[in-house]
Parts: sequence; structure tokens; C-alpha cells
Amino acid sequence: MNPVVSAIIPTRNRPEVLIRAVNSVLGQTYQDLEVIVVVDGPDEPTLKALHQIDDSRLRIIALSASLGGAGARNAGVESAQGVWIAFLDDDDEWFPTKIELQLAAAEQSTSGLPIIACPVIARRPQGDFIYPRRHPKPSEPLSEYLLARNSLSFGEGLLQTSGIFTKRELLEKVPFRTDLRKHQDWDWLLRATNSQDVEVKILEQPLAIWHRPKQNKSISSTLDWSHSLKWIQESRNLVSPRAYAAFVLVEVGAQAAAQGLWTEFLPLLWQAVRIGRPQPIDFFLYFGMWFIPRDTRHLYRWLRGKKTGDTQNIGSVQI
Repeated sequence: MNPVVSAIIPTRNRPEVLIRAVNSVLGQTYQDLEVIVVVDGPDEPTLKALHQIDDSRLRIIALSASLGGAGARNAGVESAQGVWIAFLDDDDEWFPTKIELQLAAAEQSTSGLPIIACPVIARRPQGDFIYPRRHPKPSEPLSEYLLARNSLSFGEGLLQTSGIFTKRELLEKVPFRTDLRKHQDWDWLLRATNSQDVEVKILEQPLAIWHRPKQNKSISSTLDWSHSLKWIQESRNLVSPRAYAAFVLVEVGAQAAAQGLWTEFLPLLWQAVRIGRPQPIDFFLYFGMWFIPRDTRHLYRWLRGKKTGDTQNIGSVQI
């Protein structure tokens, strides 16, 4: 088998949602593909569930030890036979025409190494949301599109991994960093687009569902502001001054504020001003994250989304 497209799904200890993801790939209208499931470490229940799927296009890579999400994706790329690669998180799913439409867009690209992204439907307990909420403006740096916000609402320039489609050649040239605990997707996009003959195109319609169930983990156990700050400092040459300042104030600042680390309030503000080029909206968001309770901010965003139509009723869409 010499498939044109390789779909890579890293997974660990989630067989019940993984099978849904795998079936959404096998059910694509474009059939010349393979599904590579990278089982990230010992996981007998997942292997048992996968072996019940009778489809020759399914390939299973069982890693003897966990490499993490980035390492598992890289392992899938190394084993892939397709010219094109598409990623899918194990708890997400694709619409049937995703690969067909992305491949058509990639083949029409004038770039040798195109990255074709698509909007996703974020399915949350509060309802369905379509991200990204807008496309990049003409000449807008990708770093600003991804890292800076021009409004109060989340998801302006969000490019989710389950919507990424690109050439295996680019992923071999620019693999995912395995030393990062978070921001792997942003990091890869910024480094990949720093290469020659690479362009990003975002399709118009959502082609995947990004499942976002309510999380029970505490804020303090899931946030690491210092790791985020170190990443943006290391990535300074890949981002614009505006993107740098916005990330420090809004991304890093949000984590520090959620943990109540008031000793970092002025140092983060100074770093953004000294090194970056913050805009008024960045200051507004930063101060709001420190001085307005988190639940109040979330309620305001939800009410504003209902008013502006950011909250979508997409219950009739079938997968």
C-alpha cells in the first residue's frame, strides 16, 4: 500500500474516544489513506480495542515507553508512507470531507510546502463554538494572528492540531519539539513557517470537532506560567514585538493571575513593555485577568457570545 495521505493519531489510555476518532478517518470520502495510531506507552485496553477494527488501512505503533504527544506525533511521521500528513487528537473527530477538501487546497497551492488548516467546532458543555473566529488580515504576521488578541473573546486566531494538514517533507524537516510540556502546536507552526516555501492557508468551513468536556483539574495543577514565559523568551526571534508582548501579558499573565502570584504582576508587565510592543487591548486584558474574578470574566464572554453570535447551534451537523 502506498497511500497519498497518512493520518496520525497519538493516544494513551483513552480507547473509548479513540475508536470514534479512528472511525472518523476510515469514513473519509477520500479513501487513499492510512491511519497510524501511535499508542504512547504500554496500554493493553487500547490495543485490544484497536485490534477489533477490521480495516487494512489501520496501522498500530505501540511504543514501549511514553514519549508524550509531540514524541508520539514524530514517531508517526517517521513511520508514515503518505506524501501528506494530517493529525488528529484521539478525543476529536473529522467530518467526512476533511481530507478531500484539504488535499484539493494543498494541490492548488503555489507553495512547495503548504500548511492547510481548517476551522474546528469546539464542543463544550455550554454549546458549540467555531474557531478560529477570523482569518488573518493581509500582511498580518502569523505570530500575531496566533498569539495576540484584538477583542475580549477567545479563539480569534486559534489553529487546532486536528485541523492541520501538510507535507511529510516539512514535518521531517521541522519535527515537533519533545522538550515542551505545552505550546507544542504554536511552536511548530512558528518554526515551520520560518522555513522557505511555506505558506498557511485556512479553509472557510469547519471540518473537525474539537471535544472540550469540562475539566475537573484545579487551575494550580494545570498551569505553569514560568514554562510559558521561558518558551516565549526562547522564541523571541520567531515572533513580532506585538506578539511577544501580547503573549506575556495575556497567556503568561493569565496563568500567573490564576495562581494568585502577585509578586509577578509588575515584572511581567515590565517585560512586555521593555521587550515587546503591547497594544491597549493587551493592557486591558492583563489588568482584567488580575482584578476581575475568573467566573465573572467567563460569564461576560458567554453573554457577549450569545449576543454577537459567537455561540453557534450546530446540533444538526452530522459526522
